[in-house]
Amino acid sequence: MTLAGTNGLLPHEHVVFTEFDAGEGILVDLNTKKYFQLNETGMIVWRGLEKKQTLEEIVGQITAAYDVSPEHATESVLKLLDNLRAFKLVRAA
Repeated sequence: MTLAGTNGLLPHEHVVFTEFDAGEGILVDLNTKKYFQLNETGMIVWRGLEKKQTLEEIVGQITAAYDVSPEHATESVLKLLDNLRAFKLVRAA
């Protein structure tokens, strides 16, 4: 997947995001009744999608918050986006 290919993804309307104090969050798919746990970096990605940020913007937030290289952050974000797509939690804009 190219960097440009990840831009334009949006959360599906049937997915609800809840954040907890412990720096974790839960996605609930109201259609399937399945839930998915997000760690801190996963929440950065999800919030970025909600704000219609680009991959580069999301990666920038992760590298600013954590001691990781842009390459590692990009790889992690792309992997999460693939999982979100596979579970039909995001859609093309």
